[in-house]
Amino acid sequence: MKIASFNINGIKARGAALARWLDDAKPDLAVLQEIKSTDENFPREMIEERGYNLETHGQKGFNGVAILSKRPLEDVTRGLPGDDSDTQARWIEATVTGQQGALRVCGLYLPNGNPVELSEDGTPVAGGKYAYKLAWMERMEARLRELMTLEMPLVAMGDFNIIPQPEDAARPEAWREDALFRLPSRAAFRRVLNLGLADAFRLREAGPGHYSFWDYQAGAFERNDGIRIDHILLNAYAADLLRDCRIDAEVRAGEKPSDHVPIWAELEL
Repeated sequence: MKIASFNINGIKARGAALARWLDDAKPDLAVLQEIKSTDENFPREMIEERGYNLETHGQKGFNGVAILSKRPLEDVTRGLPGDDSDTQARWIEATVTGQQGALRVCGLYLPNGNPVELSEDGTPVAGGKYAYKLAWMERMEARLRELMTLEMPLVAMGDFNIIPQPEDAARPEAWREDALFRLPSRAAFRRVLNLGLADAFRLREAGPGHYSFWDYQAGAFERNDGIRIDHILLNAYAADLLRDCRIDAEVRAGEKPSDHVPIWAELEL
């Protein structure tokens, strides 16, 4: 089973780019981020005519996540538990059954967190975007802790807006105070990994130079001035099934591309 994650940066703006990638890559299942569309306005036909089942958790003009799958999606839930006041569409879950068993899939779009607003004692300002990011990560950790009790393969994948290590940025010094790379952000990501989750890409590829996002400005892609912030995390059951994991960097060179590119993994499922 080929599973993938792709921050498309707007389904209306990047629909053609998404269609090209689906036709070329042919994932069995994919999670999308930043669809920037309400559920009722999402262009379902483009997905369904390619043989996919589709579940969305949308929001007008911002955020929004989706799961598409060649196989039926079951037990679909929308929204990250832990804060009933949070209306941002950033989390969707479903179960899909392959030829050799079921997989629980979490598709996520983690908050960016910028600008970083700190009080005089260095703590995040309550109500600020960075405080929201860290609180959201706490809720994500709690939900994944629950899901880790399931005796089945589990994957959490999407745009994490986290640069895990210096090697995951072409110029790590430029990101030192950014919400994507600040130590509290990376520590929160590490706590998630410490639940027993593995970074699928790093199980297959070591070293620098591998990125999933390049800014549109100043020829960043041409200079490979990128960062790796799109991740596929696997529990032990899923990691045992991993056969490969790659980043489709060449998608960034296509017509009207997203600033992100897909990341995919092959599971023996």
